[in-house]
Order: sequence, then structure tokens, then C-alpha cells
Amino acid sequence: PTNQPTNQPTNQPTQARTHLTMSALKNVFIVAAKRTPFGTYGGKLAGFSATDLAVESSKAALAAGKVDPTHIDEVVFGNVVSASADGAYLARHVALRCGVPIPTPALSVNRLCGSGFQSAVSAYQSIVLGQAQVALVGGTESMSRTPHIAEGLRFGVKLGGEPKLQDLLWAALTDRYAGIPMGITAENLAEEYGITREEADAYALQSQQRWAKANETGVFDAEIAPIELKSRKGVEMFSHDEHARPDATLEKMSKLPAVFKKNGTVTAANASGICDGAASLILASEEAVKKYGYTPLARLSAYDVAGVDPSKMGIGPVPSIQNLLSKTGFSLSDIDLVEINEAFAPQYLSCAKVLGLDNEKSNVHGGAIALGHPLGASGARITAHLAHQIAGGKATRAIGSACIGGGQGIAVLLEKA
Repeated sequence: PTNQPTNQPTNQPTQARTHLTMSALKNVFIVAAKRTPFGTYGGKLAGFSATDLAVESSKAALAAGKVDPTHIDEVVFGNVVSASADGAYLARHVALRCGVPIPTPALSVNRLCGSGFQSAVSAYQSIVLGQAQVALVGGTESMSRTPHIAEGLRFGVKLGGEPKLQDLLWAALTDRYAGIPMGITAENLAEEYGITREEADAYALQSQQRWAKANETGVFDAEIAPIELKSRKGVEMFSHDEHARPDATLEKMSKLPAVFKKNGTVTAANASGICDGAASLILASEEAVKKYGYTPLARLSAYDVAGVDPSKMGIGPVPSIQNLLSKTGFSLSDIDLVEINEAFAPQYLSCAKVLGLDNEKSNVHGGAIALGHPLGASGARITAHLAHQIAGGKATRAIGSACIGGGQGIAVLLEKA
């Protein structure tokens, strides 16, 4: 169950649909969470399909949680652009390649940038309904391998005709219903909420600096599963996010042109990185935790999905977080950590402004501007990161959220197990 969509975010939660109270729901735990390092566009992971990447993170999660693949009752994976030859089979192939039994069902989901979150939500629902006890979930994307396509070739081209190639990646980042690319939705928010180019660049620099400090101090070590890369030069263990720019400066950022609008706010430096990567989680019921002796990282307590104006899709986290707080009875002061996916700096800053987020509790280790945003993977990456922060004693409650192209927002609440 979710909430009625709202097109005008306010500081009050939107009208909620009928929803079971927290006390009526079963406990659902995250017992493992692993991700690949994120590779930059055309970088170290460009040779991996989205399925390959998901297999890497899933095998790592199964091993980390000491979960026997034969105990998995359901597999759910998020992916946005099914570009590889086996893309249509993604979740099923991930399951089989990880040793999950043939009778176990698998489902691929696409809620665009919220797909990684949605995979956990879908499995959460199955566990609460008693349809599964243990689930392998996650999100994955290979943006480097997104192809150009030529429609109509199947039925021939007229003499003298020239097939028109379409960039499927750019198409995925453009909302044809709204008639605008995602960058313009961020510009719309910047105009509405008074976000300046200087503020956007300053926030982007903060994201880079926070990622650099977290990376240097080993904050991501518990969640990252290094990938072995083989080349003519030998074997390399790829263990750190490739897209980040720890040497970024405001001076360098200020020289970049606005991409989507003259004198606009969005640049290559303050937008999320186009990247490749995957993240996987193991969810388990309380009964399964006791039966198999799992050690929970965190509890997945609640979620919400809300709709917003497609032309301002980046504000989606506002109603989804407000609704989540309303249905759980918490306020933002009760939440120790918040991470909203950084699709664009002005988009994040607009959400932070409306919600009144505490900068010292929000995106504290940097976000997608620094480490990248493989579309289907980011929700699972954020969930994994917050779960490890809770397991490490850095938080008791945390909220992860993302805006979604087409005009939606999704949010999940994690609590100490």
C-alpha cells in the first residue's frame, strides 16, 4: 500500500491510503548488504553487463551474510535500461548464476531511479504476507553498455533511406510525457525554490569532500565487494568508486557551463555521475533469522511511494518522506541519518529546503554527485550503506530516499535490529 500522489509538496504529509500499523507488521531484517565499487562511464566496469554486476554483488552478499542460496525464497532485482542481450532475463539469471534453486521465483522491477529501493519493498511485502522468508534483492545498471538503436530496421529501409540512430541512454534520461530531460526538472526546482548556481556548486563540492573523507577512513569497506579485473597488464582488484573527484574545487566547478539552460544551475560537476554498478541485500523474516542464525544489520521498518508533477520530479522525496514519517509517528528529529539520492545538486537542495534537513545528518558520506548514480542500483546502494551505518552503531534510525523520473518519490525507513 502507498499514498495518494501529491503535485504540490508541502510541510504536511499527504492523505494516506489505508495502511497497516507498524505493530501489525512482521519484522523484516537486512542480514547482508554488499555492492560493487561504482565504475565511471566507459571506465573499469564497462565490460560488465548489468547481470554480471548483479551477480558480483549478490554472491558477495550471500557470502557476507553466510546465507545458503538454497534458502532463498524469492529474488527481486531493479534495473532501468535492459540493454544487454540477457537484460530481459536479469533477475532470473542472477538467481541461477548465484546458485538459487530452480523452483525459486525471480522478478525484475523498474521504478526508474527508485528501482533498487523497490526491489527491497517488493520483497518486504512478500515476507510480511508470508509468501517468503528469505529474499535476495538489489539493483544494477550498466550505463556504459546502453546502446544506440535504430528503429524500423526489422522491416527494411527504403532505397536511399538512412536509418536514424537513437541514443537509448539519453532517451532514458528524458521524460517524453513532460517533454523535457531530467536536467530541466532540476532547473525548474532551482527556479521555484531559489537555488543558485553558487549554492549548487558548493553542495557538489561538499559531496565530493565528504566522499573523499569517508573513503579515506574506510567507511565504505564493509559494503564494497572488490571486483577482480583481468587485462593484459595482469590482475587488478577494483575496490574504490571510480567516478569521484576528490580534487574538485569551486574554482574549477565555476568554469563549467550550465548544460540544460542558459545561465542555469546544473553542470557536469553538480549532477550525479553516469556510472556502472550493482548492490545486493538479503532480507529475512524474524523466523528465518532465528532458524538460520543470521546476524541482522538493520530492520526494514516502513516505506512510502508518492507521485509528484513530472516537470518537477526531483521533489519526489519530500512527500514520500513526509508520508513515511506520518505513518510511523516519527519526526525528522527522531532520524539519525538521511540520504536522498543526489540526482542533481539543486534537486537535493530543494528537497532539503522544503523538509528542513539538518546538513550534519544528511548525505554525511557524500552521494551520487561524487560516487555516481547507476540508475537501477542507487536505491539498493543507499539502503546497504545505511544498514551498515546502523550495524556499526552510527545510527538508530535512518531514511533513504530518491526522486524518480516521471514524477515520483520513494523512501524507506531502517531501524536498529
